[in-house]
Amino acid sequence: MKQQNPALIPMPPERLLELDNVGVHFPTREGLVKAVNGVSYHVNRGEVLGIVGESGSGKSVTARSIMRLQAKNALDASGTIRFRRQSGAEVLISSEDRQSRTMRQLRGGEIGMVFQEPMTALSPVHTIGTQIARTVMLHRKVSKAEARAQAIALLTRVQMPRPNDIVDRYPHHLSGGMRQRAMIALALACDPVLLIADEPTTALDVTTEAQILELLKSLQQELNMAIVFIPHNFGVVAHIADRVAVMYLGRVVETGTVDEIFYEPKHPYTQALLQSIPRLGKSHGRRLRTISGMVPDPYNVPPGCSFHPRCLKAVGGVCNVTTPEDVVFPSGQRARCHYAGDIAIAEAAQ
Repeated sequence: MKQQNPALIPMPPERLLELDNVGVHFPTREGLVKAVNGVSYHVNRGEVLGIVGESGSGKSVTARSIMRLQAKNALDASGTIRFRRQSGAEVLISSEDRQSRTMRQLRGGEIGMVFQEPMTALSPVHTIGTQIARTVMLHRKVSKAEARAQAIALLTRVQMPRPNDIVDRYPHHLSGGMRQRAMIALALACDPVLLIADEPTTALDVTTEAQILELLKSLQQELNMAIVFIPHNFGVVAHIADRVAVMYLGRVVETGTVDEIFYEPKHPYTQALLQSIPRLGKSHGRRLRTISGMVPDPYNVPPGCSFHPRCLKAVGGVCNVTTPEDVVFPSGQRARCHYAGDIAIAEAAQ
């Protein structure tokens, strides 16, 4: 029987964003880099989805694909990316050109994005207020004075000190934490229903990081906004996310609720990541475990399960030969591992 195109099947009413078998590849001298290689996940309205994994796992490339902001040398993404607009209409983002009218409406209007480094994301030759006001005027019919007033209100909302003064400052006048607050204000300028936060606390000290995380959490609850949250630290995802997707070498290897991922991980990679995190009161006197080996080159992905060269539980003749499918558990938790069920039982028995 011929399978129906998933893009033709309406999304469930509570679903806001859906990625199905998305791939993004880059041609290089060494070969074809499969930065994203069959990623599937979804985000519901008002939900925070945390995306975790080592550097090079494809988290940021996937996020940029949602906004159609992937690098110009990227081959056209395969798979489907669908988004439900505020009007209720579905948009097949994966079929839109990056400069299409629909994408210009979505970017900043209904989908906001906080980039890793605001110093490079913000314009150095325009004031913070000008950048926010232009975004407001692009998507809404307001005067310059009204847009400026909204810029000040947005800076106030993100708890920026002295917003009436900061609105006329340039990015280089601000500290790292203040620039990140300005970046969040810019992303929230038109009340998006979805915010993509790509490592929003990178290079910030722990106190400022905690403040930014608390700000995002309170804004999400206030606005009932969905967030795709990509942390640079696995531990912080427990503070803000409802569900977690674990990525490795361009694939999602496990998804589940925060409690499932942190207390009942089913994939060996997730378990290894958790064992490498220091825990208060439990790390004294013992060395943290590390994941053996290195992440393979993305242009030379190992056959079978891509994690098998580093996996302590890999079985020869199976894990290095056959690519595993998702194992779905009764709770809805998923793990892409041949022995996910057996591993879960063994871990619980220890």
